[in-house]
Amino acid sequence: MNLDALVTVLDYGSVLIFALTGALVASRAQLDPVGFVFMAALTAVGGGTLRDLILNREAVFWVANPSYVLLAAGAALVVFWTAHLLESRQRWLVWLDSVALAVAVAAGAGVAMEMGSPPMIVVIMGIATGTFGGLMRDVVGNEVPLIFKQGELYLTAAFGGAVAAVVVWVLRAGSLTFGWRLPLYRPRPPRR
Repeated sequence: MNLDALVTVLDYGSVLIFALTGALVASRAQLDPVGFVFMAALTAVGGGTLRDLILNREAVFWVANPSYVLLAAGAALVVFWTAHLLESRQRWLVWLDSVALAVAVAAGAGVAMEMGSPPMIVVIMGIATGTFGGLMRDVVGNEVPLIFKQGELYLTAAFGGAVAAVVVWVLRAGSLTFGWRLPLYRPRPPRR
């Protein structure tokens, strides 16, 4: 799988999972179906939109392919009809958000790498993509943003994930460009 295809899969994954978290916030606020779709879409595409605008991509990902918004809307409507079945929506929200953060950080870093951005920009775009949608969700939903809650390893986790993505890319690029390899096992001849 090439980097472009991987980024597309990661973008779809993060859109779906972040949409679920946005819809869960909408359920806590007891919004109508349109409110659910709005909160889900805002959360789902917020970080990627910021990333694409800052990187000056040819088109923002969901504008180029509206199926991302349709996915977010579908997820919102599923949550609208099923949220009452969850014992603790806040617990689901936090766990889903942690998965979405990991996927979105990787997607943001991948897009920046794909565009040939330097490592520092790759890290920043990973963090921005992973955190901005959830930040907007929490602010619009009138909740304390997860990234600002004391003791949370939210931004630190996003930073670590983005740095890890850069390390993976540097190692692989070095292997392709400079022929970096790990040493192979070679048994020593027996002593006489």
